[in-house]
Amino acid sequence: MAISRALISVSDKTGIVEFAAGLAKAGIEIISTGGTKRLLEQNGIPVIGISEVTGFPEILDGRVKTLHPAVHSGLLAVRDNSEHQQQLQELNLGYIDMVVANLYPFAETIAKPDVTYEDAIENIDIGGPTMLRSAAKNHAYVTVVVDAADYETVLAEIKQSGDTTLETRKRLAAKVFRHTAAYDALIADYLTRQVGEAFPEKYTVTYEKVQELRYGENPHQKAAFYRKPLAEAGNITTAEQLHGKELSYNNINDANAALQIVKEFQEPAVVAVKHMNPCGVGIGSTILEAYEKAYEADPVSIFGGIIAANREIDGETAKRMHEIFLEIVIAPSFTDEALEILTQKKNIRLLRLGDVFTAEHAAASYHNITSIEGGMLVQDNDHLQLDPDSLQVVTERAPSEEELKQLLFGWKVVKHVKSNAIVLVKDNMTIGVGAGQMNRVGAAGIAINQAGEKARGSVLASDAFFPMSDTVELAAKAGITAIIQPGGSIKDQDSIDAANKHGIAMVFTGVRHFKH
Repeated sequence: MAISRALISVSDKTGIVEFAAGLAKAGIEIISTGGTKRLLEQNGIPVIGISEVTGFPEILDGRVKTLHPAVHSGLLAVRDNSEHQQQLQELNLGYIDMVVANLYPFAETIAKPDVTYEDAIENIDIGGPTMLRSAAKNHAYVTVVVDAADYETVLAEIKQSGDTTLETRKRLAAKVFRHTAAYDALIADYLTRQVGEAFPEKYTVTYEKVQELRYGENPHQKAAFYRKPLAEAGNITTAEQLHGKELSYNNINDANAALQIVKEFQEPAVVAVKHMNPCGVGIGSTILEAYEKAYEADPVSIFGGIIAANREIDGETAKRMHEIFLEIVIAPSFTDEALEILTQKKNIRLLRLGDVFTAEHAAASYHNITSIEGGMLVQDNDHLQLDPDSLQVVTERAPSEEELKQLLFGWKVVKHVKSNAIVLVKDNMTIGVGAGQMNRVGAAGIAINQAGEKARGSVLASDAFFPMSDTVELAAKAGITAIIQPGGSIKDQDSIDAANKHGIAMVFTGVRHFKH
């Protein structure tokens, strides 16, 4: 059955003139509305106005134009159903064989910083999604196009046979329902946020594909990379890749982990990550000093690691980075000299972020979603910032000013280490990281062993309380002088007594940072 009539009504008019011209050349009658109709007419393409089909004017500032039985009966009629045919004949209604539509720019509207609630509501499309859904439901007979990327394929098939194939119509219909579902999800999310519902009875989310990935965590797993439609600048999904190979699944995970840690710091900071855990974190007066501390923290593990910085990478820092193999360097920006140096290595990925500090505040409003078999878990992101004045000194000795500075640094890092987690800090850098252990004393042992002699005079941060005093005893034996931990164990006093016995200063935060 050849396509004889098409209804075109698009907000995004990219490529529509050329596509409509191709339809007209194939002898297809074109129905159109509003601005689309004017554009096609200006380009010499014969067009019938929607009012000529419906016998009813476009009203309410264009809010009602395609919402009419003459449109939807022409789309929904089953072509080989004799009763449907008879009803259309009796009512003098014709078939519509193709719909080409895309929707009011709701996402672009709410992305504007000064958007009003009224503007957002006005840009909720009603007629478009209804028309698309009607056409997609009846895809056995009707071709529906919502994406300009499909114009070429559709025209080629029409040129060959006068119609599209059923396989193509099925594919296009599936795309339409994905499109309208995403559109509705975005509206639902916006309105839900407006009324302040954090965890509604229906949780609808939508993402758009950035790229297919070579594989997932392992070569036998397929994977793709998606981002939220309104993702802000300053995160991995919107970063600009300046150089290097395509990112892998593990690259993206590790890069995101590195970025979340570096956002904790206002002073120049560099984070090195391997397998989702920090292997080195350093802060300094310059980004070079911060990098050197991150490198010195664990010069073995940083090899092949992912680096995130919260300041521009300059030439001197790039020279130091160039000395070892790094998978990725992420930064707000790079100087020309830094790019010239780093791009000498063919495969290193360089990602430019923009303003990481703005992104850190924006990310606080988003949920963390974890998939489980048969469902998902949703929670607030852990953006809790510790108020130093809220710390409770629980030992006879209070930490010195320098110890307190190092404790607060360690607390920012341990928050991002897989639980059970212990981090040792000294001289504005991590010197030992114990991650993801089944018991806390095991995590402490790993961190202390990694630090070696550097552990003497360092401070220790723990993501959760000590269930017994063994971790304190191990810390004392290693020469650790101060500890920060949440407190809250029924055996807190045992740990406090052990700290007092060894002259260790210990402070409680009153909050924990489990990370699973």
